[in-house]
Amino acid sequence: MKLNYGIIGTGMMGCEHIRNLKKIPDVNIVAIADPNEESRKWARKACEDKFKIRLYEDYKELLAEKDIDVIVVASPNFTHIEIMRELFKTDKHVLLEKPMCTTLPDSLEVLEKSKEHGGLVWIGLEYRYMSPIQSLIKHIEEIGDIKMLSIREHRFPFLEKVDNWNRFNENTGGTLVEKCCHFFDLMNLIVPSKPIKVYASGGQDVNHLDEKYDGKTPDIIDNSFVIVDYQDGQRAMLDLCMFAEAGKYEQEIVLTGDQGKLETHIPGNELLLTNRKNYSLKTIEVKDDPRVKEVGFHHGASYIEHLELIDCIKNKKKPLVDCQKGLDSIILGLAAQESIQTGEPVFLENFLN
Repeated sequence: MKLNYGIIGTGMMGCEHIRNLKKIPDVNIVAIADPNEESRKWARKACEDKFKIRLYEDYKELLAEKDIDVIVVASPNFTHIEIMRELFKTDKHVLLEKPMCTTLPDSLEVLEKSKEHGGLVWIGLEYRYMSPIQSLIKHIEEIGDIKMLSIREHRFPFLEKVDNWNRFNENTGGTLVEKCCHFFDLMNLIVPSKPIKVYASGGQDVNHLDEKYDGKTPDIIDNSFVIVDYQDGQRAMLDLCMFAEAGKYEQEIVLTGDQGKLETHIPGNELLLTNRKNYSLKTIEVKDDPRVKEVGFHHGASYIEHLELIDCIKNKKKPLVDCQKGLDSIILGLAAQESIQTGEPVFLENFLN
């Protein structure tokens, strides 16, 4: 069974999806849609001679095509809600790039409509498929009851995107939604409890301060500490800095239990396992998933994401990364953004009501 794909939004991530799909058997990209001519050229180049694609400026024309089985929505964050409203009028399957939406009401709307949708709705939170993360999850039981999770990302500033849409909170949902929903998804995946409180400190201290677009200065933050308290007493922390290029590791994940600790890095090929009782340290090799045929921007995770999505479609399974998981990741980001603005902790029960 060959699946026909349509790609909506063919900037950096849209073309990344094309490169991944090119390496997967029984996949055919038949159409792409993007209002930007340059982006359409990038998509045509990414497809090379493998796919015979139809090009559209208007995504609604693509959605009307009957021969498309799966849609990848990789357009700017602020466009997701309108595209999904139109897509829900069809029965097509969809991979909706993160973040699901930029606001809580829009995210709740997508969640509710997804429950009645005739196709599968998958949210693109592919970090959970990175090999170091998968290895850490595999060894969780060896450290006892989880107490603390620390995620550090020290990296380069936001990349330039079409029309510089990613420079403003109103377009992205804010840095802690746009970028960090990945990490909040990992927290919710790893910590076996429900988040109840978020408190954060952050600011825009280095990046984009001298830039102006249509007379407006970018307002996205470039660094933050975020702490999430969980119902059963666990806590998680995000340490984000986006003016920290050239480090050996872009990300560091440390998970601590009452019996030991797990540490890993991205990129990296080691998982460190310590045992308190034995006062021991063991190094475990992190092996790449042998299924990966395209490493891409996310160390092969996007390729595995597509394989899992295709498996769910072909075998009529529920999506492994559904709209509830997408919503949960956004809630923590939105709450953290509010905590920075108010200087106060955000209790999620109140925030959601």
